[in-house]
Amino acid sequence: MTHHPIYIRNIALSFSEKICFEHFSAAIHPGNRIAITGSNGQGKSMLLKIIQGLFQPTSGTVNIPDALAFAYVPQMIGEFSNLSGSERFLRALSHALALKPDVLCLDEPTNHLDIKNRRSLLAMLENTKSTLIVISHDRALLRCGFDKLWHIEEKKIHKFLGSFDDFEKLLKAHYEGLLAKKQSLKREHTEAHLNLMREQSRAKKKKAYGEKKYDGDKLALRSAQGRGQLTANKNRKRLAEEAKTINEEYFSIRLPEIIKPNFVIYANIGQLNRPVISIVDGSCGYNEPIVSAINLQICPGEKLAITGPNGSGKTTLARAIMGHVAMSRQGKWTIPPQSQIGYLDQHYGALDPELTPTRIIENEQPLWSRTQCREHLNNFLFRKNDEVNTKIGLLSGGEKARLSLALIATKTPTLLIVDEITNNLDMRTRQHVIEILNAYPGAIMAISHDDDFLRAIGAFVYPINNKSLASLTCK
Repeated sequence: MTHHPIYIRNIALSFSEKICFEHFSAAIHPGNRIAITGSNGQGKSMLLKIIQGLFQPTSGTVNIPDALAFAYVPQMIGEFSNLSGSERFLRALSHALALKPDVLCLDEPTNHLDIKNRRSLLAMLENTKSTLIVISHDRALLRCGFDKLWHIEEKKIHKFLGSFDDFEKLLKAHYEGLLAKKQSLKREHTEAHLNLMREQSRAKKKKAYGEKKYDGDKLALRSAQGRGQLTANKNRKRLAEEAKTINEEYFSIRLPEIIKPNFVIYANIGQLNRPVISIVDGSCGYNEPIVSAINLQICPGEKLAITGPNGSGKTTLARAIMGHVAMSRQGKWTIPPQSQIGYLDQHYGALDPELTPTRIIENEQPLWSRTQCREHLNNFLFRKNDEVNTKIGLLSGGEKARLSLALIATKTPTLLIVDEITNNLDMRTRQHVIEILNAYPGAIMAISHDDDFLRAIGAFVYPINNKSLASLTCK
């Protein structure tokens, strides 16, 4: 690989409604392996296009060597519409590799891939000789030998040299330091406020004492009060400025928010002692069975993960449990009524893009007051007027994930089915989803290829092998 570096000089990316990042400079040398991370909507995909010369930054320059060959696989692949998401990606990746590029650019490449295909992708990336630039939230991929990590946060691109695990430790230490500083500033703010109150009280006492001391001598009283007032004003101004400075610094520190939603399941004790799902010698499919030998029980409060290769029938099983009209079932199936099943997929199909978060919660709970709706949305981090009154179609993927769970939480069904929910989520929103699911008191059936996610929610992993699901009963 003999080409010269790509030089990025003081670039910025902004739109009418926000600044994504600014003042970023870097050099990409032949053979570099760069991972780009950051929250949804921070400009990661646009940065990848800027590096390739496919999009112009708001300011700054990118110098790309002549005859440098790029291959790019975007997050959303419009070609091959008759194929599944994983098949589309693998076809696009094959085309990209056939170009034998100098620089290979991938945007969220592990989305939709099953475990086998993910492992194949990681092995391929480890062995590629091309300069590699990848956008990802996938921890396994981010641990795949990258020598540089660019993290976009708070309008800046932070450069880090080292492993992803080292980066996570550094980020955790950074947030812990910010938390300690914020707690210290809170104490300082309280002390500054008390000092200001003490100063005001002292000034009042001094005034009362002066009136008594100079009783009848108005000239002497005014002279003493003038000197005292000047000193008091200076002290109050200094203390007020200290309190203002501390307060501004306190509110400038942004920490990751934690979601602690409230869930209530309305069911009697007898129902809570029965399996939520019981399937004996079951099979399901469309014209013919896709998944067979299903012997399955899920009890209240249990978390079960269904895993398996793409096309093995995971979503088919979920649809059969939900009573999908096109689905045929054989065997003995005891499943909850549809009103007691909540379903959340990666496309957030339950959300009407023309409604606002406030309106969709009001529609689901018409007897709730406006205040109750706002408090419910607040529990899922929808706290500002523009957040609760924006059309859902304009929300980010992470916001739609939180809103979907907020919608389900209005009634808290006894069974929650989540289908590849972590696809496309940034690390912060992914953590929010984990917090919500860990707080969920009902049974959960998760379909996912994300091992870290399944471990984080404590799910019992159960694979579909050769289109069969063997026995699983309540613990």
